[in-house]
Amino acid sequence: MSKVHFDIQAIRQQFPFLSNDTSMVYLDSAATTQKPKCVIDAISHYYTKQNANVHRGTHSLTAQATTKFEQARECVQHFINAHSSKEIIWTRGATEAINLIAQTYARSTLQAGDEILVGEMEHHANIVPWQIVAEQTGAKVVKVPMTSNCQWDMQAYQTLLSAKTKIVAAAHITNVTATRQPIEKIIELAHKIGAIAVIDGAQGIVHESIDVQALGCDFYIFSGHKLYAPTGVGVLYGKQSILESMPVWHGGGKMVEKVSFEQTSYSALPGKFEAGTPNVAGAIALATAIEWLNQFDKQQIEAHYKQLLNQLVIGLNKIDGLRIVGLQPNASVVSFTLQLDGEDIHHNDIATLLDQQGIAVRSGHHCAHPLMDALGINGTVRVSLGIYNNDKDIDMLLVGLNKAIALL
Repeated sequence: MSKVHFDIQAIRQQFPFLSNDTSMVYLDSAATTQKPKCVIDAISHYYTKQNANVHRGTHSLTAQATTKFEQARECVQHFINAHSSKEIIWTRGATEAINLIAQTYARSTLQAGDEILVGEMEHHANIVPWQIVAEQTGAKVVKVPMTSNCQWDMQAYQTLLSAKTKIVAAAHITNVTATRQPIEKIIELAHKIGAIAVIDGAQGIVHESIDVQALGCDFYIFSGHKLYAPTGVGVLYGKQSILESMPVWHGGGKMVEKVSFEQTSYSALPGKFEAGTPNVAGAIALATAIEWLNQFDKQQIEAHYKQLLNQLVIGLNKIDGLRIVGLQPNASVVSFTLQLDGEDIHHNDIATLLDQQGIAVRSGHHCAHPLMDALGINGTVRVSLGIYNNDKDIDMLLVGLNKAIALL
């Protein structure tokens, strides 16, 4: 399929939030992206023209909705090159996907003394579920430290790997520093000692073409809302053999084959993990977002990000007392701290002064307390880009930031 030429002005016009003469400069896409009109239209079309439950009943509306719902699953399968659509489980997002793994695979296989290796830079969603299941099973969560450059410490990782290691959990790209973790090597080394690898792709799916078969990971998860799709829908990819061996989690309609008070049997994949009425509109809209993204050349998108990041980093480096956290960013996120006259400036103060100028950034710990503790800071200002940002946005941020500093 031929690709559409990357035209930033044409792209911006496809986002109602930006095309409605908004004065807001939106630089918080790592938290959630704005949505293109085609995605919004897909949601509206479902609820106005196709609204029906799926896998239930025999009338034509439910048949149409079921077809669209399962076509969306196949779209995701092809997007990440899963072997089968049975390996695609709909969830409410990346957080629920990790909890599902923890409460099914991990809880049913871990024993006292087993270890779960988790990176120090992980989002809380890739730490807390493992802590919960460790308490339930007697297993132990072991931190894989980061280097001084905010990288996964491979030397420490290899030292920590042992026969006790049963699960390794790592982000593809981190949400604070945009560090691209060496997931290929992380997965390879985990498999060598018989552990499984869980990759949090919430940020990585935005920037790289994912081939889960080539990657070899046991699980790969991501959320729709960071990929220009709605909130409340996400994906858990798991190898079919592992998913089939896992016990069910939520009980209810659809995930059952036959229910009686004597014995209940469960549905085959993927239904066994999809109890109740799913987010049908969200799944269809996620497929729409993927199809919309697929029309562009990924290299052109990444070149656009790189150009904006270079502009941003050059501008930030001119500000006295400002420190970018981690290595020079290579995705679409820059986090920084600021000191004036030797005093730390609170990240919330900077973000508030920017907001008063119509510039939206994120401030805080970004659901990464262990990372902040390791750096000895209580938070950062985070600037994160979307496909729709342009050089004017960066200029306005830099001007706004200098105005904010003048007021501090």
